[in-house]
Amino acid sequence: MAKPSKNQVSYLTRGLPQPGGKLPLFDDQGQEIDIRTIRACIKAGWAEPWFANPLKPDWLVCRLTDSGREAVATYDETVKAKSLGVD
Repeated sequence: MAKPSKNQVSYLTRGLPQPGGKLPLFDDQGQEIDIRTIRACIKAGWAEPWFANPLKPDWLVCRLTDSGREAVATYDETVKAKSLGVD
């Protein structure tokens, strides 16, 4: 399985507490999430398109998949292990 980048993990993590795993359109600073990040997550199977937004058809509304949840958990475990000096 491919490993998500920091940007991808940041994006995917924000879907964890949301109903249905809805992923954000904007980051914490109010900036639109880079479409390349969204498309890469879809391609990896970590996110899936959820529904079309009739008011903004160019926005890609997605939700977290089970693979996305697993990728975030694996990333978190790897970061914790590295901080403890475990390879």
